[in-house]
Amino acid sequence: MSTETTYGFDTLQIHAGSQPDPATGARQTPIYQTTAYVFRDADHAAALFNLQEVGFIYSRLTNPTVAVLQERVATLEGGVGAVCCSSGHAAQIMALFPLMGPGKNVVVSTRLYGGTVTQFSQTIKRFGWSATFVDFDDTDAVKAAIDDNTRALFCESIANPGGYITDIPAIAGIADEAGVPLIVDNTSATPYLCRPIELGATLVVHSLTKYLTGNGTVTGGVVVDSGSFDWTASDKFPSLSEPEPAYHGLKFAETFGPLAFTFHGIAVGLRDLGMTLNPQAAHYTLMGMETLSLRMERHVENAEKIATWLEGHDAVEAVTYAGLKSSPYYDRMAVVCPKGAGALFTLALKGGYEACMKFVDALEIFSHVANLGDTRSLVIHSASTTHRQLTPEQQEAAGAAPNVVRLSIGIEDADDLIADLDRALKKASG
Repeated sequence: MSTETTYGFDTLQIHAGSQPDPATGARQTPIYQTTAYVFRDADHAAALFNLQEVGFIYSRLTNPTVAVLQERVATLEGGVGAVCCSSGHAAQIMALFPLMGPGKNVVVSTRLYGGTVTQFSQTIKRFGWSATFVDFDDTDAVKAAIDDNTRALFCESIANPGGYITDIPAIAGIADEAGVPLIVDNTSATPYLCRPIELGATLVVHSLTKYLTGNGTVTGGVVVDSGSFDWTASDKFPSLSEPEPAYHGLKFAETFGPLAFTFHGIAVGLRDLGMTLNPQAAHYTLMGMETLSLRMERHVENAEKIATWLEGHDAVEAVTYAGLKSSPYYDRMAVVCPKGAGALFTLALKGGYEACMKFVDALEIFSHVANLGDTRSLVIHSASTTHRQLTPEQQEAAGAAPNVVRLSIGIEDADDLIADLDRALKKASG
């Protein structure tokens, strides 16, 4: 594809990063199922290991199939580069790894996926890191939570499970003022609905497992680098601004400029953490992304119709979908997610916890699984599953109270989904 032409999203989701295979002419990106790559000669090998030349060494670091996926996601997000890894959780650690150190902290939204809350509140303590949880709708509280040891802010564009939309421009402004990067998890929105980098984010992470693949076959993650952050503006980020002993004093920011974070993610992050995405998973995700815009349009169309219907149901206490005019996030959608509020939201049932259990068990088309972003419609009771490890207060803050069920609306016939929900709600309400 010509680098001098500006292409639309629908074209880029199919073509970005890929060319016909030079060896065979294969039009679909091949699965390069190989561990290692033959060097041209001894000088070529030395140049690769010294980061003096870009190429393939060993598939823990780089792989041609994965490289296409990295370039495609980076292009769709408006970033300069990306690093793929083994899961969305791995992507979060990969994003923080070059930024953090013992005694440092990250300020994070209270409205996050339950596994992320656990990772940030418990697991990262083992690295000597810590997280401060704040309601990101309260910008004064966000500012107050930042201290001299803060190294990043973290939020979700469309928060899981409630579907709440974060005011990314406002949070990005706070991050800029503090001189720290903003990391946005864009899994629930995808770059089709939301472009966090254009709104001020420094880094974007995804669980490839969800909408980008779209068919429930893959676990994977990716970190996208905006290339816009000056890692040398302070002494806060020595991994990127100071000499790297493992590469004979090379300074990533000085050597690679806007791609410093991306190269560090591969040359240090994947090298030492080893959270590698396998090439077959990358291939599945590439195929899924070819229809991303078409799927997201249908996801949103169905979600809007179903959420509107649910809001008027006698057994339903509340619906959190930001695409409803009754939502406090409806006006924010026009700025952050102009093409729609996604297809993830919750509903609170008047019958409480017991009604939720009956409702989940009575559904037929909706699959009861711990996943989201599939072409199939999915349901889960977050308080007893994905958010089970959290305290009741954390569950409430995350939008996963005991009387709440999360829906991930698929691309089936909306009327069939409504009929399925109606039958289940009637059974749940007795």
